[in-house]
Amino acid sequence: MRSTLGDLNNHLFAQLERLSDEEIVGERLTEEIERAKAVTRVAKQIISNGSLVLQAQKFHTEYKSKDLQKPKMLEG
Repeated sequence: MRSTLGDLNNHLFAQLERLSDEEIVGERLTEEIERAKAVTRVAKQIISNGSLVLQAQKFHTEYKSKDLQKPKMLEG
């Protein structure tokens, strides 16, 4: 599994397709719903983390100074 926001988007749409499958019923549907909830929670954390990194990058760009160290997470 790769780790890009594009990959996350693909996983979310794949999950949506599984939830839309009308042949999944009963216990299998309940399990899929629980899986979707877990995927959603993880996706929210990933998106929140990405947003924080973007905000830090904007701050760093706006207030560049010799004393301001770029967070290691932004170094790639």
